[in-house]
Amino acid sequence: MTPLFAVACGGPAGQDNGSDGGQDNGSDTAGAETAGEPECDVGLVASDDGACHCGTPDGEICSEEAYCDAPTGTCVEPTCGAAGPWTPGTSAFTEVTQAWGLDGVEGTRLSVTDLDGDGWPDLFVRRGGTRSDDFGADTRHTWLLRNTGGQGFEDVTQDSGVLAPRQALGAGIGRPAEIVASADVDNDGDLDIFTGITTTDPVASLGETSELMLNQGDGSFVLANVDSDLRHASSEDIVAGASFVDANRDGFVDIWVTEHGIQDELYYGTGDGGFVKATSGSGLATSGAATLAELNSGAVHSRAWSALACDLNGDGWTELLAGSYGRSANHLWQGRLDPDTGFVAFDARGVESGYARDENYEWQSNQFARCYCQSNPMAEGCAGVPAPAINCDTPNWNHSSDREPYRLGGNSGATACADLDNDGDMDLYTGEIRHWWAGLGSDMSEALLNTGAQDVSFERPGRDAMGITVEHVTGNSWDEGHMSLTTLDFDNDGWRDIYVGGSDYAGNRGLLFHQRDVLQFEPVSTADSFEHNRSHGVVTADFDRDGDLDLIVGHSRSRCDANAPNDCYATAAIRMFENTYGDGGSWIQLKLEGVTANRAAIGARVRVTAGGVTQTQEIGGGYGHYGAQDDLVLHFGLGDACAAEIEIRWPDGDLSTQQLALPGGHRFHVVQGERARLLLL
Repeated sequence: MTPLFAVACGGPAGQDNGSDGGQDNGSDTAGAETAGEPECDVGLVASDDGACHCGTPDGEICSEEAYCDAPTGTCVEPTCGAAGPWTPGTSAFTEVTQAWGLDGVEGTRLSVTDLDGDGWPDLFVRRGGTRSDDFGADTRHTWLLRNTGGQGFEDVTQDSGVLAPRQALGAGIGRPAEIVASADVDNDGDLDIFTGITTTDPVASLGETSELMLNQGDGSFVLANVDSDLRHASSEDIVAGASFVDANRDGFVDIWVTEHGIQDELYYGTGDGGFVKATSGSGLATSGAATLAELNSGAVHSRAWSALACDLNGDGWTELLAGSYGRSANHLWQGRLDPDTGFVAFDARGVESGYARDENYEWQSNQFARCYCQSNPMAEGCAGVPAPAINCDTPNWNHSSDREPYRLGGNSGATACADLDNDGDMDLYTGEIRHWWAGLGSDMSEALLNTGAQDVSFERPGRDAMGITVEHVTGNSWDEGHMSLTTLDFDNDGWRDIYVGGSDYAGNRGLLFHQRDVLQFEPVSTADSFEHNRSHGVVTADFDRDGDLDLIVGHSRSRCDANAPNDCYATAAIRMFENTYGDGGSWIQLKLEGVTANRAAIGARVRVTAGGVTQTQEIGGGYGHYGAQDDLVLHFGLGDACAAEIEIRWPDGDLSTQQLALPGGHRFHVVQGERARLLLL
């Protein structure tokens, strides 16, 4: 397929000499030899001088490498990358927390949004838990922070109305909001915000429910329809994650909400801010009480700690995922169009795909199992089990159930969806809590590489094979608290890097890994990046819009121990780190806007080819442990390439495609089916 819009603007054109190619212009001199008009590319205008001008007949004449932004009459020249991939010993980030006005902001739940539509990434921060806010008190739990044009953040939480209560809570009291996700649910051009909570404790929830907040176009919000199923008003709600998705591709975003220990729910959007429950009719129903077979197959309710929606087999029907706590099975629901009904249906493939848990069912290295076998040496499987390395005064092993697969999974926090190896399909990276005493059967944080099969399946090469090394500074008695993570290309070399938040346990800190070769990573030292103990919560965006991705990280003060390494800080303050390395590499940023697709283009798949490398990204509607979301503006590092060939697959009923060729070093706004527009930085 040829590009819909090409990079080259075209310079002076040749003259028509009146031969066979001449045209009758309808004047008295028809048929005479006259100067012909040049043939100009889209966006260019023919002029009497025989040249193609940008935007207007007297506009600029662009070079062959430039792109004409016709509305502004600007010739957009490509910017080629100067810096190579990051190498050890090179500084990559610097802290700018205070300069951006973030002192005093505390939390572990972080999400990016654009509340006022100005193109500058804004920030939603929550401390965690279902807690209301008294705006007149010293202690806060929730912050909605507006980016003031790359100069810093200002607190607009109260003024925005995003925490406006449905109940009469009194002046200056904000409604609880823990899980947050953003999308344009009513296709009016601004981002609305879902706020999810737990309602099992009416004292903490103050009688409030999960709510959708509708953006009024200026960054202020009002409560959506009281009758929306999304509110869970007549039953308990234990929201653990949320991801906007257009599951049925009708042009209205839906939302996948995962719950801890009760039914996860899919709600179809009606396009006006309303949502209708679609779970049971879509094949997503699970069971509370279960047989052993159901437990092992993952047919029971998830113990969700996260949510994710991502098209893993590339067929245009999104998969829905729920990461689970407590060694229980992670859920993966494969989307498809049911030919009999004509509606979207989902098939359970958590176990079959390899996402539910890894295949290591070894239990003999569990220290509590060793305690049991020491006391019961004749029990099944106990022959030859080594002696425990712990005190066995507190039993913590059920020999009949704890050897079953459903008890040998992980404690799954965030799962991120990204094409780690640039092979065209989306892989996963999971964050897990893991303890030394639980043994080899407890799942580790690692990459799940997509096999490319139509029935979704993954391979787990393991961290060691990929160079992802996790140092245990506490020696043999260690814990990995990897609950939050993100992927990003921090050095603009065209390959995704990984940041893993290590939290809640002694010795844990944030870990940054650079992809130096295909699926070969190297740790970025704290000297080259930053040291952040007990890192819990992370988002990435180009907050200053300088062409590289910055990081904001949260902090947990759980299980603090002043005598242990990597201890907690004095407060749960978030920290911001500006990317100082990626400035030299080439890049391109794309803000997409759907027409027949949902307006925020949630679920759009974009392939960018530059310098012989093709990257694939999807616009996500939220993911992660108790609600995380990165910027909806897609960022692609281009290495030393000057331009990019781009293919967009829009998430509409026809999976419409669009191709463009654009210069590097710029941010573009692409409306579905239209020519790309330059967004000035």
